[in-house]
Amino acid sequence: MNPYEVLLLLDPDLPEEGQAEIVDRVRENVERGGGTWERQEPWGRRKLAYEINHQTDGYYHLLEFQCEPATLDEISRVLKITDGVIRHMAVRRSQTGPARPLAAVTPSSQDESETEPTAEEGA
Repeated sequence: MNPYEVLLLLDPDLPEEGQAEIVDRVRENVERGGGTWERQEPWGRRKLAYEINHQTDGYYHLLEFQCEPATLDEISRVLKITDGVIRHMAVRRSQTGPARPLAAVTPSSQDESETEPTAEEGA
């Protein structure tokens, strides 16, 4: 099984029940195909960078799960023909773990290895 994530862009006129139904349908397909559902994160309504099907904004949902490639193909096929789905994108997640944010670097912090030796240290 491979780890995947799917980003769904749903019609902004779709009620919350309709959005939940689409997400539940994806979850059922994952579980029916022997996969495991990890999480679903609703990102909410956001403005689109460009107009799609005369829509200027949409609802985003991030879905994470593990399944076989054939199951993902079936999920993509169903999403293509589902009313209310404007776009979707499925990608395979890296198996190294979740991405960590970069550590903040402050200009005043300096490594000890970068400091110049003092006169007492025998420069």
